[in-house]
Amino acid sequence: MCIQFKTDIKMFIWDAENLSHIARHKISQQEAEQVIRNDPLDLECQIVVGEERFLHLGETLAKRILFVVVTERDDLLRVVTAFPADRKARRFYSLNKDVPYAKGSQAT
Repeated sequence: MCIQFKTDIKMFIWDAENLSHIARHKISQQEAEQVIRNDPLDLECQIVVGEERFLHLGETLAKRILFVVVTERDDLLRVVTAFPADRKARRFYSLNKDVPYAKGSQAT
């Protein structure tokens, strides 16, 4: 069972593993953090090896649309992976980014 993602978390945990993983997808640390801070769409939550993982779709300050998967650890966020959105996901984002119920931080 997943709980609602906390959007007030501002600190991230980075290590060689997650930095090299997102680099393989041509995503920088800054871009992944920007997506989470820019009020992304909360798409789903999964339990993976007992850990809640949240899939987000959002944009960077440069308007690049990315998927970012995060998990919470001790009130910090750890980016599990991040990768560019395909054409279908970019269209979905453009149609839903301003819809209040589509954003986890604004859900009631």
